[in-house]
Amino acid sequence: MIRRLEGGSAVSGILAKGCEHCINGSKMVLFITGECGTGCFYCPVSNEKKGNDVIFANEKRVACEEDIIAEAVSMDATGTGITGGDPLTNMDRTLRMIHILKEKFGKEHHIHLYTSTIDLDKTMALEAAGLDEIRFHPPVSVWECIGTTDLGLIVSSVRMDVGIEVPALLDVHEDLEKLVGDAISLGVNFVNINELEFSESNWQMMNDRGYELKDELSSAILGSESAAKRIMKKFSDANIHFCSSSFKDSVQLRKRLIRTAEHIAKEYDVVTEDGTILKGLIYADDLEAAAEFLRDEYDVPDELMLIDPVRKRIETASWILEEIASELPFKCYIVEEYPTADRLEVERTPL
Repeated sequence: MIRRLEGGSAVSGILAKGCEHCINGSKMVLFITGECGTGCFYCPVSNEKKGNDVIFANEKRVACEEDIIAEAVSMDATGTGITGGDPLTNMDRTLRMIHILKEKFGKEHHIHLYTSTIDLDKTMALEAAGLDEIRFHPPVSVWECIGTTDLGLIVSSVRMDVGIEVPALLDVHEDLEKLVGDAISLGVNFVNINELEFSESNWQMMNDRGYELKDELSSAILGSESAAKRIMKKFSDANIHFCSSSFKDSVQLRKRLIRTAEHIAKEYDVVTEDGTILKGLIYADDLEAAAEFLRDEYDVPDELMLIDPVRKRIETASWILEEIASELPFKCYIVEEYPTADRLEVERTPL
C-alpha cells in the first residue's frame, strides 16, 4: 500500500534508514568531491561544486576535517549522507571520512552514500570502513541491463543495506521500469525515485530535451511525479520511496534548519517556525563602550549581548532592541538569518 508522506512524498513498504534521518532533519550532507565521470545531463549539482574537487558539510565549505565535525555537532546530527559528484572517485578521502565520523559519533551514527560506481571491491571496502547503507545511481546507459553489472553480486556479498536511487525521467520510462524491476529481482533493499528538477547547472540541457516546469512555485519537472507513481503502483509490494521536489525544501531543509537553530541559538536568539533566527544588531565605532552603555543605562545583561568583532557589531535580543532603539545613538536593526555556516541573511529591518 502506498502511504503519503509530508511534502508530497510517498512510500510503499519500508523506508530506507538514511531517509528516516533525512525526514527527521538530523542528516548532515557531506559533499565529498564534485568530480564524477558519469556525466548525467540532469545532474543538479551547482556550478560552484560540479567537476571541482571541493568539500562541503551542509552549506559550509570545508577547509579541514575539524570543520566537518563542527558542522555535525552544530546540528546534533544522527547521520550523514555522503554525496558528490561521485564519492568513489576519491576512495581514500571517502574511507577516511567514514572512519572519522564513526570514531567521533559512534557506530550508531548512520552513514549512507550515493555513487554511480557499481563496483564490488570498492563497496566491500566501504562496508569495512563502517558504511551502513549504499545507494547506487546507475547511468541511464545501464538501466535496461543492470543485471550485467556487479549489483547482484554486491547485494549477496555485503551485510549493509543496498538500494538504487534514480530520478523519474520521462523520455526513458520503459528503461526506468525495467531498472526498478530488475533491481528488485536482484534483491536490493529499497528503491528511491526522485522527482526530476531544474537547477542552475542543468537548465539548458533539460530545456533542450523539452522538459517543462510543473508550476511557477517549484523547480520540479512536469510529469516526473506521475511517472514515479506509475512505477510505485506496478511494484507495490517492494520498498519504494518517491521523494518529491517540495519535500526537500518544505520538510527536509526546514527540519534541519530548526534542529540546527535550536541547537546553536543563544539566549537572545528567537527561533522561528521556519528554522531561521531573529536577533537585534547594533553597530557602533566603539563596541566595548556601546556594550557598557547598554549595561549601565538600560540594564541589558551580559547573557543577552554578544560583541562580534569580526562582523563589527553587537548582537542582542530583538525584543529588547525594539523597545530601546529609538533612544540609542547607534544604527540598530532586526535581522532574520539562517542558522547555517554562512549565516545567510533573509531580511534586515532598520529600527
